[in-house]
Amino acid sequence: MRKYFIYIFILTVFGLNAQEPDALVLNFKEYLGYVKKYHPIAKQAELNIDMGQANLMRSRGGFDPKIEVDYDRKEFKGSEYYDRLNATFKIPTWFGVELKGNFEQNDGDFLNPAESVPTDGLYSAGVSMSVGQGFWINERMATLKQAKFFREQTKVDRDLQVNQILFEAALAYFDWLQAYQDSQIFNNFLTNAQVRFEGVKTSALAGEVAAIDTVEAKIAVQDRALNLEQAKVKLMNKSLELSNFLWLNDNVPVELQPNVVPEINLEGEVDTTLEIMGKPLDSFTIENHPKLKSLGYKIDGLAVDKRLKANKLLPKIDLEYNFLTEAPEFINSFETQEYKGGLAFRLPLFLRKERGDLKLAKIKLQDAEYELDNAEIQLRNKIVAIYRELESFETQNILIDEIVENYTTLVSAEERKFSFGESSLFLINSRESKLIDAELKKNQVQNKFFTTKAKLFNSLAVNPENL
Repeated sequence: MRKYFIYIFILTVFGLNAQEPDALVLNFKEYLGYVKKYHPIAKQAELNIDMGQANLMRSRGGFDPKIEVDYDRKEFKGSEYYDRLNATFKIPTWFGVELKGNFEQNDGDFLNPAESVPTDGLYSAGVSMSVGQGFWINERMATLKQAKFFREQTKVDRDLQVNQILFEAALAYFDWLQAYQDSQIFNNFLTNAQVRFEGVKTSALAGEVAAIDTVEAKIAVQDRALNLEQAKVKLMNKSLELSNFLWLNDNVPVELQPNVVPEINLEGEVDTTLEIMGKPLDSFTIENHPKLKSLGYKIDGLAVDKRLKANKLLPKIDLEYNFLTEAPEFINSFETQEYKGGLAFRLPLFLRKERGDLKLAKIKLQDAEYELDNAEIQLRNKIVAIYRELESFETQNILIDEIVENYTTLVSAEERKFSFGESSLFLINSRESKLIDAELKKNQVQNKFFTTKAKLFNSLAVNPENL
């Protein structure tokens, strides 16, 4: 498959803001906006609504008026056996009633006497209806009702599908952000280690410190460089994972360039972009959840199917009555003593097929109701758990910030003591390693915090309106 890669450095395309002279910031809100607008899965979700509308249109076709024309003619050895024309116009209505107008003209030497009509033809107007099975509900009525439920179901299913792709895209952005921040940490500490190494080397040449200290300083530089290379590989992989969600119009995929960086300050941006700000636990109503609505529409459709199957237990009683006339242009020509009518009655003796279909319909309906009950309690517990987890992360963020601040103080103090000759490189490197671990832990906690917010967004099934 042919692939196109458009580099994201084009400022006019993504509206990126320069953070540094050679860096471009990919804003979180703009990123999700492009995912929602151009990602194939998001576009596919919109097709579901078109499918629901098309299905509804097809179902309404069961009530379209119909014109039927039958013409038969037979000639053999110079004799006209018959020449028959039958034209009918039918208008189906909601409650199993069908209005009908008919024109019939027949001629021939061997025509059935029952088909004999006046020379200019015979007109009829009447009605046919089912008074047993098919009166309160029939196939076309059930199909139309189910199509309406399906159309509404496709709307909430669209929201669920869009929410899922935005959730996955947000997780990819948070992972990319963490990888970028980790690489920045290692890059900064590599710079510190290089500066320290040059200072120790100068001091060793002046005889102020032992030459062996340069080896330890060099090891620290190499260790930081190794960590940085590993962080760069991770950042590259996370960038590629993020690129899976970046598309432009006409289904053109986008690949990130190395000079594109994530938005750093996401504390308030995540809540506003995902539209979960200002939604306390007590304000959430589980009944409005799109997944539960989808299951509700499914149950409504199955309930219609159950009614239809129950109606099939009734006998089929079809009635038909038609006024007959030779001159339809005169209303008074339709007389009650000139008519064509009939009655048809059908009823299977054991109704095993009908009873079996009804039992299956009841089982499907009950199964869907159980699924709804289970989904409701699962969603409720999941959302409550996420709110509790977010409260915990508020405390964790405060603690990790204090830990990083304290480790930074320890490293600064150890460096001052070393400048006075009261410490060693070993202690500085040890303190600095603890600081690096703490800052990496801070990035990890932040990533988990943002991920939990994305889980709340996913659990609430929000389809952001402002993207």
